[in-house]
Amino acid sequence: MASTDDALAIVGLILAIKKLIKPKRYRTVWCKNWLKKREQYSHINLLNELRFAPKDWHNYLRMDEETYLKLLSMVTPFIRKRDTVMRQAIPPHERLTATLRFLATGRSYEDLKYTTIISPQALELLFQKHVTLYTRCC
Repeated sequence: MASTDDALAIVGLILAIKKLIKPKRYRTVWCKNWLKKREQYSHINLLNELRFAPKDWHNYLRMDEETYLKLLSMVTPFIRKRDTVMRQAIPPHERLTATLRFLATGRSYEDLKYTTIISPQALELLFQKHVTLYTRCC
């Protein structure tokens, strides 16, 4: 009888432990397809059009194009990343523009991901690094 009770206790313990251990979830998608089309959907296309309308450019980035290009040349060596076999790096001008839009509008990462076509996780890391860099450079 004692061995039966011990066996039931062991089985119950094993079942309880199995219930606590969650199965590992495997990612089904490495990157969403629409995020891979950054060149097509990004705000950079809009920025290229705004070059012909200086007032709109200033309204969009809160600075004129000359200041933007000067800032870009100052920070490019620090924010440039290398392409890898797995993905293409976000170019410096897209990094700078995304950061300036965040600072100008205060929009959430989830909201900015649709206009910048950059994932919220990448935006968060980008902003944390760049804001401290921009305060040191300027």
